[in-house]
Amino acid sequence: MRPTMNSPLISIRNLKVQFRGEAGQLTTALKGINLDIHPGKVLALVGESGSGKSVTSMAIMRLLPPDQTLIAEDSQILFEDQDLLKASRPILQQLRGSDIAMIFQEPMSSLNPVFTVGEQIMEAVMLHAKLGRRAARARALELLQEVGIPEPELKLRCYPHELSGGQQQRVMIAMAIGCEPRLLIADEPTTALDVTVQKQILQLLAELQRKHNMAVLFITHDLGLVGEFADEVAVMRHGEIRERGSVQQIFEHPADPYTKALLQCRPSLTSRPQRLAVVEDFLGDHPYVEPPQVSRGYQADDTILLEAQGLSKTFYLREGLFGKRACHAVSNVSFKLAKGRTLGIVGESGSGKTTVGLMLMRLHQATAGKVLLGGEDILALSPKVFHAYKRRIQIIFQNPYASLNPRFNVAQILVEPMQLHGIGRNDNERMQLAGDLLVRVGLPRAALGRYPHEFSGGQRQRIAIARCLTMKPEILICDESVSALDVSVQAQVLNLLQELQEEYGLSYLFISHDLSVVKHISDQVMVMQKGVLVEQADSDVIYARPEHPYTRQLLSAIPQGWTALRQPVEAGLGQAIPA
Repeated sequence: MRPTMNSPLISIRNLKVQFRGEAGQLTTALKGINLDIHPGKVLALVGESGSGKSVTSMAIMRLLPPDQTLIAEDSQILFEDQDLLKASRPILQQLRGSDIAMIFQEPMSSLNPVFTVGEQIMEAVMLHAKLGRRAARARALELLQEVGIPEPELKLRCYPHELSGGQQQRVMIAMAIGCEPRLLIADEPTTALDVTVQKQILQLLAELQRKHNMAVLFITHDLGLVGEFADEVAVMRHGEIRERGSVQQIFEHPADPYTKALLQCRPSLTSRPQRLAVVEDFLGDHPYVEPPQVSRGYQADDTILLEAQGLSKTFYLREGLFGKRACHAVSNVSFKLAKGRTLGIVGESGSGKTTVGLMLMRLHQATAGKVLLGGEDILALSPKVFHAYKRRIQIIFQNPYASLNPRFNVAQILVEPMQLHGIGRNDNERMQLAGDLLVRVGLPRAALGRYPHEFSGGQRQRIAIARCLTMKPEILICDESVSALDVSVQAQVLNLLQELQEEYGLSYLFISHDLSVVKHISDQVMVMQKGVLVEQADSDVIYARPEHPYTRQLLSAIPQGWTALRQPVEAGLGQAIPA
């Protein structure tokens, strides 16, 4: 019997999940959650990493590893009175794709790199819709058109690596909706995307949900997205549902302290507190007191520490057997970084942001231009002379696990650069300094003996910051250094960066596609598009009165959360998402 609009499409009852480790120890991921997903509605499941969001979705799809997973006997996941936890393999194969479909966070790891886009979409519809090859190809073309991919006939013949990240995600959506499922599970579908592409994907999902009247389980850690997309919200922490209600209720009258914390952690476009709120501020015995506001911007008497003049970078790509094609990644970019200030660089992927940072570090050799540090053009220095300048300018990368040597413990990670640059009189002094720096970034000295894989993402980023501080630098380049973190952990790292700036007088070049974060931490902002600097001004000025159309486009795509522009939740998702 199909559910009515009032009865749930999916009912999760007392879902308890444990994972068995290599040594036989059990880790509890879900502690008896209860959740209903209604036909034609969007339920957002919100929480930090490790809260149990993805485990819940994988349990619905029965994709948890059976040899490592223990699910309680009285747990149920009911789909039209069919308990998915007890369903046979043939029934599950019938339901997956046709009635329940899923979009994963990282499309490139979900798409098969050796098959074309068309072959992969066709495989899905041939399997579940029982279409012949010619009909399946026509359906694949229709789906690519429906999800808004340009030149769909051409893209059918493309391989995943030939598409942009946004186009790859659209292909994943096309595969998911190919058989018009009644439930679509979207697990962090926009996390790795630029703000403009993120908005396009959300609008696409909203249109498809309305057109096909699908139920959607939308999993995210960003409440800003939830306010623009969801009908209902369930907030998870440590494997439990802490609060559930309509999106309006959650945003305007949150009851649980943890929900209030998540709402406050995210940087705002309308305020700039001296310190961002963190989860612990709301879970203690004392009420949260909002800190004073601060102003940012360059001052006339600021000391200019670094100046880039006409910075350019051209890559040459092989074309044909003997030919090559020039790709202008950065073209004639000039800027100044003042002592103790933060210069934010924003733009979409491919705009040249990271290339600028890497040229300052000489990890990419500039094609043209100068970079003056203390009056010396560091691009013209010999490698031997530049070695001394590495102490003055350091970089924090986006993925700390990839930039930390997994074979080194924390002590070795922190001591090695000090040894290379002759910092400290002996290893004992260096170990003391390493311990002091760990404490300064909020980690215990006992962490010196542990390895990177033993830490969370936020803790690994703190270790990367401590490693940079061993050099006692004047400039830190932060390359998307908080974009992969939960909003609460992101707030902790941003607070730490501000404290270090005040304590040591550091200057930051802060590279990000998250414009809310950039506004919070930056004194001045430069906007890049396709390798060109299109606008530069103090952060308050550029956000209040953007001049370039591209800047206005970026700002209009920032998730605003719940706003008065959205119609009441009872009207459903058919309302337009605000521009």
